[in-house]
Amino acid sequence: MKLLPCLLLACSSIAAQVPFQRIVNADQEPGNWLTYSRNLEGQRFSPLTEINVENVSRLKVKWAYQFPDPQNEVSPIVVDGIVYTTGPNSAAALDGRTGRPLWTWKRALPADYRSIGFGHTSRGPAVLDDQLYVATLDGFLVALDLKSGGERWSSKVLDYKRGYSMTMAPLAIDGKVVVGVSGGEAGIRGFIDAYDAKTGKQAWRFWTIPGPGEPGHDTWAGDSWKTGGAPTWVTGAYDPQLKLVYWGVGNPGPDWNGDARQGDNLYSCSLVALDADSGKLLWYFQFTPHDTHDWDATHVPVLFDAEVSGAKRKLVAVANRNAFYYVLDRVTGEFLAGRPYAKQTWAKGLDAKGRPILAGNAEPTKEGVLVWPNANGATVWFSPSFSPATGYFYVAVREIGSRYFKRETRYKPGTEFMGGGEEALPKDDAWGAIRALQAETGEIRWEFTLHSPPWAGVMSTAGGLVFSGSDEGNFYALDARTGKPLWDFQTGSAIAANPISFTVGGHQYIAIAADRVLYVFGL
Repeated sequence: MKLLPCLLLACSSIAAQVPFQRIVNADQEPGNWLTYSRNLEGQRFSPLTEINVENVSRLKVKWAYQFPDPQNEVSPIVVDGIVYTTGPNSAAALDGRTGRPLWTWKRALPADYRSIGFGHTSRGPAVLDDQLYVATLDGFLVALDLKSGGERWSSKVLDYKRGYSMTMAPLAIDGKVVVGVSGGEAGIRGFIDAYDAKTGKQAWRFWTIPGPGEPGHDTWAGDSWKTGGAPTWVTGAYDPQLKLVYWGVGNPGPDWNGDARQGDNLYSCSLVALDADSGKLLWYFQFTPHDTHDWDATHVPVLFDAEVSGAKRKLVAVANRNAFYYVLDRVTGEFLAGRPYAKQTWAKGLDAKGRPILAGNAEPTKEGVLVWPNANGATVWFSPSFSPATGYFYVAVREIGSRYFKRETRYKPGTEFMGGGEEALPKDDAWGAIRALQAETGEIRWEFTLHSPPWAGVMSTAGGLVFSGSDEGNFYALDARTGKPLWDFQTGSAIAANPISFTVGGHQYIAIAADRVLYVFGL
């Protein structure tokens, strides 16, 4: 840990207390951004209105912070005017008025660490009480003093030498910090962990591939369950009333050759609902049984309430990598609605229980077969947004197909275990869009076209706006009801991050990371 001595006085102004009820009641303090998606429901919606459709055209850069590492996908936390951000094995606290660092922390990466199937990134921290939580690439959950950046404790979550890693932002719930793992292309066995927020002691572990004697184990042929993947590398959501953790699970392994893992391969490509106290599985929904296209279901689940067939229901929605949008009852996991939101050629549709009706001729072959979407999906890890003001679910969409190839593969710990590959269509044949879907049905209400498939998330606001970024480096503001473009700023780098909004000194700001730079905009 490195504390910047010239700013020790500034550090004393950090409030350093975020009890869990502050996070639960996030809407009561809209100027803060207290968890990955601002609220526990995963909505990435800001109730702030100072920046709105009437004045957004006047937005300008207020300050910028240069990260020490490139390719940042971070979504910062903001508490009482202090911006907390992360990079690969690093963290920093910044003055929200100016961007000046108040403290920095860094953990050395082992010389023999290597990533398989993902880059060196960190998508953000979590905060609870007086601690900031960071998940490291080499497999540790670290608790830092919120005020000084001093390390309180670190707990070993995984063995990176087997291909595991952590790239996601932790999720802080009541007394616990929940994390997931990367490594689906290395033949890991995925899991979701919870740790005691004060001590770092493991509270529970949920294996995303059932072991012998557990329900679902028979969906894996032979010993394929031992190396079946099912990673959990994107932050989940939480319902504090139901006390359920909702988490997306990634692809089975090897990715493109399913011959040795016959069966549905539970709980890969699924949404799981876990009891927050014990980690026990209450229900699951599998989007893509026996996936052979690398269509992770590692998306932020979005929780909201709406009327379905004349009755008010507690819902969870997922715009899935496989190009279908799903609405489930979040109490029971019952499938309520689903439809494509992007081009797909692998399924004829969904049956009454939401299971895909296969179209045929979509399985990877030695010669290659062209299928939509590509392996990076119709959307990927970056966040969608739900606006209670419009009732729309906003998602960044990738319109691109790939030729999928199947190959033989053998498992070797700490190496690629993919069983094939893909050849994406040329850039000229690919494009993207921001789409607004009716949240309870998935019907498309509008779209804003992008020149290329995006890698950036979406945020909506009570000011009637939707913010997102593009591979070309443009940061956009759109009218939330119509999709009309109202403002954009060229950052100079591809954007691969999620926007946030916060207030400092009573004024609203919008922030986005673009490669090495965190830009903060205001009026």
